[in-house]
Amino acid sequence: MNGSRSRGGTLSPEALARYEHDGFFFPLDVLDSEEVAAMRIQLEDFEERYESHPAVGHGAFRTSCHLFLPFLDDLIRHPAILGPVASILGEDLLVWGTSFFTKEPRSADYVAWHQDLHYWGLDARDEVTAWVALSQARVESGCMRFVPASHTKEAAHADRPARGAMLSRGQELIKAVDDHQAVNAPLLPGQMSLHHGLTFHASMPNRSDDRRIGFAIRYIKPSMRQAGGERGVATLVQGEDRYQNFELAPRPQSVAAPEDIALWQQAVSIQNQTNYRNMKPPTDRGGALRT
Repeated sequence: MNGSRSRGGTLSPEALARYEHDGFFFPLDVLDSEEVAAMRIQLEDFEERYESHPAVGHGAFRTSCHLFLPFLDDLIRHPAILGPVASILGEDLLVWGTSFFTKEPRSADYVAWHQDLHYWGLDARDEVTAWVALSQARVESGCMRFVPASHTKEAAHADRPARGAMLSRGQELIKAVDDHQAVNAPLLPGQMSLHHGLTFHASMPNRSDDRRIGFAIRYIKPSMRQAGGERGVATLVQGEDRYQNFELAPRPQSVAAPEDIALWQQAVSIQNQTNYRNMKPPTDRGGALRT
C-alpha cells in the first residue's frame, strides 16, 4: 500500500478513494526527525518520572493522556494529522480518546484481530484513527496489520484474555482471519496510518531490540454520541462543536496538573463503563481502557 509522502494538506482524491475502499491508508508523514525525537524524549521522561504516581503510574497513563500532557495535546492538533483526517470526516473534529501501544524490546505483547467500534459505545461510525509511530514500526517490531475492505459491517467478537494480549478484554474476532488477506503497515518514526473503527486490525509481538511505540488518536464528528445516555469527555481540535454531546476538555497547561488528572479519570471512567460492560475492569492497569 503506497501512501503519500507529503506533510500536511489533505488526502488526494486517489488516496481518499483507497481509504474508502480498504478502510485504511498509509504511510503519511507527520513529524520530522527532530519533532519525533523530541516527542519520544518527552514521553520517556514522563514515564521515568511518574512511574510511581498513584493515578497514572504503571502504565495507567497510556489511555487518553493527551488530557494532561501538553506535548500530546499539541500532537492531536498537528496540521499534518488534521488535514488528512478532515478529508474523511469534515472540518469539525473532536478527539474522543487516545491510546499508547508500546511493545518493549523482545516482548511477547500482541494485539489480536478486532474492530474498535464494536466496543466503544458510540452511536455512529463517523470515526478515524490516526496511528502515529514514535519509533520504528516494522514487521519485525510488530507493525499494524489490516484486512482490506473489512470495515463495512460489525463482526462477532469474543473475550479471550491471554498472556501478552494488549487489549482491555482480550477481545478478538470469533471468526479466524485468513492471514493471506492481511496487509502489513510498516511505518518510519514520525509517519502515521489512518484506519476506520470497523477495519479488522491486529499486530504481532516485537522481535526487535527497540521499543515499538505507537500513539493512536481517535477522531470523531461532533454529531456522534456516547451510547447509553452518558455524556463523555472529548477535545475539540478543529472547527466547531454545534451539538454539545460531549463535555469539552480544556487544553492542559502543565504536565499532570491535578485538575487535568481529575478530568482524565472522569473521561476514562465513562469509557470503561461501556468497554468493560458485563465484566469487571482489571485493577492492575488502573482500570485504563486499551482498545
